[in-house]
Amino acid sequence: MRVACKLCKQRRRTLTVSLSRRAVVRNRPKAVGGEIPEEEVAKTTVTTPSKPLKRPSQARARFTMQAIYDAFVRIWQTQGWAGVTTRALALETGIAVGTLYDYFPNKQAVLSGYVRHCVEQLLDCLQQQVIEAPGLDWRQRVQRLVALTCGAQQAGLAYFDHDMLMLENQIAETKHHSRVYQELLQKWQAAFSACTDMPRHPADATVQALLLAAWGGRRYVLLVQPEGMGLQQWSAEMARLWCGMLEQAPGNP
Repeated sequence: MRVACKLCKQRRRTLTVSLSRRAVVRNRPKAVGGEIPEEEVAKTTVTTPSKPLKRPSQARARFTMQAIYDAFVRIWQTQGWAGVTTRALALETGIAVGTLYDYFPNKQAVLSGYVRHCVEQLLDCLQQQVIEAPGLDWRQRVQRLVALTCGAQQAGLAYFDHDMLMLENQIAETKHHSRVYQELLQKWQAAFSACTDMPRHPADATVQALLLAAWGGRRYVLLVQPEGMGLQQWSAEMARLWCGMLEQAPGNP
């Protein structure tokens, strides 16, 4: 009886996934003479999910996804959001339109996937360049932590700009922001734990406050783009201030 119930549940899940994929296929814009009418693209962006259809697990799929993101950034930098279309992405990457739709139902889904890609790149950089980096004293480690989180252009970080931030409300919900904050907090806590030569480790509340200042400040600098204060200069100033403050900050009991 239990085996039969499990089989029924598995069949229902399989049917649900199958129907979802069929809905996406039906909503794909149809090419006419090798081109996709823009009005069909517009219809698709309204009726299909604004998130990637799958996460790549194999090397070939990851390569394809990275090629799509690289093409997305090139088109974005030259033509802006209006220039990003599934047809333009297919032409830029050399990937068939049908293959592109296996990953993304519309350009909002490409943006959604790319923003998540930016976060994952940042998390990887924090792990490799801060937490696991050998031969750093605590000041150097904190400086890297701040520079990466504040968005200073360093090796490994994905491209992200003001206009991308302005479109986030189309693809991100509060739960997505909360998830990113928790992921960043874990990395920050691990980074300070890696500062074994620090005379006194900051309290947990101090670490959270610093993270909120860095992450929130980064987004505000991108938003208002203050004259004479780019991400590089701002992050360097933040690192200088924080290193001085951490020498005086109360530690964990």
